Amino acid sequence: MVVNPGSTSTKVAAFEDDCRLWQQNISHPEEELSEIGDILEEADYRYRAVLKALEERQEDVRRFDAVVARGGLLKPLPGGVYAVGEEMYHDLSTCRYGRHASNTGGIIAYRLHREAGIPALVVDPVSVDEFTELARYSGLSGIERKSQLHALNMKAAARKVASLMGRSPHEVNLVIAHLGSGISVAPYQEGRLVDVNNANNEGPFSLERCGTLPSLDLIDLCYSGRYTREEMTSLVTRRGGIYSYLGTKDFRKVEEMIANGNREALQVVLAMCYQVAKEIGAMATVLCGRVDGIVLTGGLACSRLVVDSITSRVSFIAPVTVIPGEEEMEALATGALAALRGEEEIKNYATTGVRA
Repeated sequence: MVVNPGSTSTKVAAFEDDCRLWQQNISHPEEELSEIGDILEEADYRYRAVLKALEERQEDVRRFDAVVARGGLLKPLPGGVYAVGEEMYHDLSTCRYGRHASNTGGIIAYRLHREAGIPALVVDPVSVDEFTELARYSGLSGIERKSQLHALNMKAAARKVASLMGRSPHEVNLVIAHLGSGISVAPYQEGRLVDVNNANNEGPFSLERCGTLPSLDLIDLCYSGRYTREEMTSLVTRRGGIYSYLGTKDFRKVEEMIANGNREALQVVLAMCYQVAKEIGAMATVLCGRVDGIVLTGGLACSRLVVDSITSRVSFIAPVTVIPGEEEMEALATGALAALRGEEEIKNYATTGVRA
């Protein structure tokens, strides 16, 4: 069983070996999510939706050999498959390393593990850390840049593009842009994601996140007395980006606004694409210009406007390959299958890490 929470939806699917038997995308209305408080309340809301989907399909959770979920904001980890245990559950449910919709995946998996007795796993969580030492410097002593990215989909996309090139994933250099509710742009160097903008507080703005902001203006806003710390965090990670300009996180509505002649909506989208292109150019320098390809993936890569706008600015660097949507469900299932077959180590979260 595969569970993959996104900002406004939860995908759930059943796989038999590497064959997907069914998948259901459960939508969560923005107005309902906006009324939810802490992460456990949100996880419970999504958990009940998942159980309802299983009940409608007359699926017994206990028949699955494992439940695998998209990993959330955890401590820095090497890529791989991890068992969801008490310590991981604690870190996700207390948002020790930050709040993100994907945190609810591990929480839901752990609940299913406890209630149905099946193994709970995560694969290539958001906190995969393969940074070089230089990438960690922020420019201010005491603040270190952190690796948080859409590692699951980005690594799956890299494997697919390498295969199309007839090469091993460990033989190619790529710049991969995951275009979703958050936007991650990473240099992929011979199998490792060696840098990335942390989509929660760096890089291009996206559907709901501010990305990099002018520092002094942000400081002024923090001390304006208008917001608490919690409200500021929500503002930059859940109520920023396109949502702050246009009042929606649904890109279909944004495209409808553009089709109806809304010039502001068009300008906002073009500005987002402009920032994505700048980030791709920056990450190409990490690879010293030795770039075999640029990959655009994620939900927004389904938009011809977005793809054409970015491609027009970056195609001089390297050929652009578009993998619209995401490969996350298959990547989760494949990782879990390899672990269950003994082909991939199931790592212990409590005893594994990159850095303290």
